[in-house]
Amino acid sequence: MSDLFPSTPPVAPLAERLRPASLAEVVGQEHLTGPAGAIGRMVAAGKLASMVLWGPPGTGKTTIARLLADAVGMRFVGVSAVFSGVADLKKLFAEARAASVPTLLFVDEIHRFNRAQQDGFLSVVEDGTVVLVGATTENPSFELNAAILSRAQVLIVRRLDAAALDALLVRAETLEGRTLPLTVEAREALIASADGDGRFLLNQAETLFSLALEAPLEPAALGELLHRRMPVYDKDREGHYNLISALHKSLRGSDPDAALYWLARMLVAGEEPLYLLRRLVRFASEDIGLADSNALQVCLAAKDAYDFLGSPEGELAIVHACLYLATAPKSNRAYAAAKAAMRAAKETGSLTPPQNILNAPTKLMKNLGYGKGYAYDHDVEGGFSGANYWPDEMAPQSFYTPTERGHEKRIAERMAWWAERRAERAK
Repeated sequence: MSDLFPSTPPVAPLAERLRPASLAEVVGQEHLTGPAGAIGRMVAAGKLASMVLWGPPGTGKTTIARLLADAVGMRFVGVSAVFSGVADLKKLFAEARAASVPTLLFVDEIHRFNRAQQDGFLSVVEDGTVVLVGATTENPSFELNAAILSRAQVLIVRRLDAAALDALLVRAETLEGRTLPLTVEAREALIASADGDGRFLLNQAETLFSLALEAPLEPAALGELLHRRMPVYDKDREGHYNLISALHKSLRGSDPDAALYWLARMLVAGEEPLYLLRRLVRFASEDIGLADSNALQVCLAAKDAYDFLGSPEGELAIVHACLYLATAPKSNRAYAAAKAAMRAAKETGSLTPPQNILNAPTKLMKNLGYGKGYAYDHDVEGGFSGANYWPDEMAPQSFYTPTERGHEKRIAERMAWWAERRAERAK
């Protein structure tokens, strides 16, 4: 029995309808698909090598893989590591062996396969059963087996820049036969909101095309209608470590504005504020140290303030600490001294202190010479005896050498005076 109301064929999403028909139509990846790019050269030679496409979401990795197969006349088979297992892969490998044309096997989110599953690709890649094209948003160095990386070239798919995103909007407008209902400023805001993700941008554009608007939208009105793309940020993956590295190095380089930017990036992405505070506390000792000991106190006070206020008010205390660290004098001498002392302690861990600084709580210990010859520094002129505090079998070491920056300049002067007094005592 036929339907009383015939259904209308569904219209594919705008992003699908705009999917490029050739590699030449792929935007933003000319460094790969152009004549001088790795993919362009493979296509020109008519022979593909296995590869891993590494880049953020919405940059064309799946599209490039499909078009690659078309360009060299290969059979395209696509799977997702999220939904496929070993049994599925074995079936695909068998079909590839039986196929009359070479197979390009595209594996989306290949990093989600565990190490054993990744090893399953090795034999079929080596014997030519398939040309493997993996796609990942994660750093292949951390997520893929070394054996896979030795057999597949890693190609970086770039985040789409503003020009590439605008080109996508122009194509969308051409396909729809009308321009987006946006002012110039709102169009720029729309592009910025996509954060380099072409698919997200086209989905936003599709929403705008569906609206019956009497006048072009201004940026403020656009923001009320559409949401921004959430930043790509996994707290336990590369994006997290890249941003904390950027924050740390900006602080060390005394660039308060850059440090504040990276701090804000992490807070906006949802990073745990206490994690950031722990990193700032560590930085205060590692990269500032005695050049400005207040840095450590400011960070600990920021932690207390955040505990007291919570988010978002308490985040200002984190900003306060960040700016203090970025603008403080820098010294890593305490950090370097700690590492040197730890190395020495591991190498000489059985040496005993000299007798003059041994504790002598009993008569026997005193009779054995414990504490004999100890000079109580407060009773000595200048409050400094210049006594030896090192094991008898170990020459005095120099672990800590202060800089001439910040408070360490005064420390260096005191240490120089002490060194002179020791030298005089040794005569």
